[in-house]
Amino acid sequence: MLVISLAVFAIKKQFGDPVRDLVGERVTQEERAQIAEKMGLNDPFFTQYGRFVRDAVTKGDLGRSFLYNKPNLEVIIAHAPATIELVFGTALIIIVISLPLGIYCALWPRRFLSRFTMSFSTLGVSMPVFLTAILLIYLFAVHWQVLPSYGRGETVDLFGNGYWHTGMLTVDGLKHLILPCISLSTLMLPLFIRLIRSEMMEVLEPVTMRLDKQQIAVMWISLLSMTCLLLLLLLEKNIFLKKRNKKIFFFQKKKIFFFQKKKIFFFWKKKIFFFLKKKMFFSRRRRRRRR
Repeated sequence: MLVISLAVFAIKKQFGDPVRDLVGERVTQEERAQIAEKMGLNDPFFTQYGRFVRDAVTKGDLGRSFLYNKPNLEVIIAHAPATIELVFGTALIIIVISLPLGIYCALWPRRFLSRFTMSFSTLGVSMPVFLTAILLIYLFAVHWQVLPSYGRGETVDLFGNGYWHTGMLTVDGLKHLILPCISLSTLMLPLFIRLIRSEMMEVLEPVTMRLDKQQIAVMWISLLSMTCLLLLLLLEKNIFLKKRNKKIFFFQKKKIFFFQKKKIFFFWKKKIFFFLKKKMFFSRRRRRRRR
């Protein structure tokens, strides 16, 4: 976050004059100079940045938005519900679609639906999100006119205090969430389908002998638990890396922690696999003794 704030401070003058955004064009140059001096915009770069960090740490003041003419914290709180709804809707679509399709492609890899899913996932990985969003807007909002293309629709004040307005409790709000959630999910959905398929095929490959009902139940529980664990790890990683080009430093910082979690995952995967192998070995010995 420190590096991101430093980068934003370094490029903020490239986006125009903040005084003009605040007061408009009708103010004279002398008045603009007085406002800039009062706001500290004429101070050196490191002086402005040090003041921002000090106020953010000591007072919780993140500055003032030149665009909305409000404190930045109020702007973030006002827009946080819409962002959280988008993240929740996208994660729900990814889990609901990728889990059954990945399991199906692992169990029956040569069927038509499996081959079609893997081919379509390749197309989804190679297609950028903004192009998918434009195609969805053209088809569903412009051509067929069944879904809205912008806005949040009808919202409800969830807690009655005016801070959290949600559109997930109204039909119109849910309609406004469909297109953005689908377009965002197309980025990670093909990757998750392929990941679930490869993980399940890796575990299912050595299991070639006949199993009884108890062993099949244990096997399915272990497979689903391992797949869900890896899915949650990647979802957590994806939330922090939604904008990779802006958060490369943060990714390098989180990389060690992610691979530590991955080691834990592979440790339990190995343990469950040897447990299943042991169960199958003893079941074969029991069958031989009965014969």
